[in-house]
Amino acid sequence: QVQLVESGGGLVQAGGSLRLSCAASGFIFSIRPMGWYRQAPGKERELVAGITTGGSTNYADSVKGRFTISRDNAKNSVYLQMNSLKPEDTAVYYCNAVTTSWRPIYGYWGRGTQVTVSS
Repeated sequence: QVQLVESGGGLVQAGGSLRLSCAASGFIFSIRPMGWYRQAPGKERELVAGITTGGSTNYADSVKGRFTISRDNAKNSVYLQMNSLKPEDTAVYYCNAVTTSWRPIYGYWGRGTQVTVSS
């Protein structure tokens, strides 16, 4: 049974930083590319960042240069370091395994972690 547990969100002022974590289980983590998504109120869920099994990364234009995705296969975890946060980064953040075209693999989504950036 796939489980994805996101944590690390919170309330931060614009310009601040947060580090999100995602603990995965129920699948072979090391062979799956992983992605971070976010969903703001009234908007569709969007891919923010992705990382392949080899460590190659992909970022949405809106977060390039500010966010960094990383993974630790020994801990079955993926992380998102978010710097220079902006109010428009406010959303619920989720993780999922992704395909080579950065689409989510699993229909199951965790509860996510809320990130709120105040101006």
